[in-house]
Amino acid sequence: MNTLLQTAPAAARYELRFASLFAEGRGLSFPCDAEGHVDLDALSSRARLNYLYARTVIGREFSMPAVRCEAPTLH
Repeated sequence: MNTLLQTAPAAARYELRFASLFAEGRGLSFPCDAEGHVDLDALSSRARLNYLYARTVIGREFSMPAVRCEAPTLH
């Protein structure tokens, strides 16, 4: 008897990315939801400070943040 196993698709993961204005390929990324909301309580204290810093220097050191969808990994 053949049994078909159906697995739920892996949940998409999102990140909010602040790209550096001066160093291509560099920047800061933080986990977020599909709309770009970052759960500050879930961040470490260092990540929280980096996030708040990045928001403060938009247009001077970092570009406007963009929400990126990370492809789920298959196991």
